[in-house]
Amino acid sequence: MLYDCRSAAERDRGIAAAIEAVRNGELVVLPTETVYGIGADAFTPYAVKALQDAKGRGRNVPPPVLIGSRHTLDGLVFSLPMTARDLVDAFWPGPLTIVVEHSPSLQWDLGDLQGTVAVRMPLHPVALEVLRETGPMAVSSANKHGQPAALTAEQARDQLGYAVRAYLEAGPCPDSLPSTIVDVTGEKPRVLRQGALSLERLCDVIPDIIPQEA
Repeated sequence: MLYDCRSAAERDRGIAAAIEAVRNGELVVLPTETVYGIGADAFTPYAVKALQDAKGRGRNVPPPVLIGSRHTLDGLVFSLPMTARDLVDAFWPGPLTIVVEHSPSLQWDLGDLQGTVAVRMPLHPVALEVLRETGPMAVSSANKHGQPAALTAEQARDQLGYAVRAYLEAGPCPDSLPSTIVDVTGEKPRVLRQGALSLERLCDVIPDIIPQEA
């Protein structure tokens, strides 16, 4: 079902429905400040598999994890370098995804992670309200693999249909660029994907950050 979160009453119903769906291991589509995302409880393996099946992707492309609080990051990582904390302090919530070494004790199965996971805290009130109740969610762009990213929940529904329990519509995304991805597991942070956050802004915080390879 699609809920128009631009209406206060429907927003409340939609957020409640999305939270219930995630807790039941079902899929939801929610807005971010970049593109719409399809999400599932990160700690429910069959829900993550349903997300991968809905997108048409396999375990070799693990979904990023979205969180609703910066404090949640400390519970997910093995260790977090000071440069990573500086980036998070500067750009979260916002269009920055960081690749970190996840804690080996975590009971999740997101795919072939090889010890790392991509994490982001989005800058969208609807997404944050859902995430603060559900906890970490596996979230990927709300589109079939190889198709254009959805900029509205309605566009996502056209591609994903009944695979998703609740669609949260909040209007067109303000920025169609995906998040910028920075790997913080090495000696120096490295840009893996240049997106909505510019290299210049990253360099303001970490001057020796390694740019994306051409």
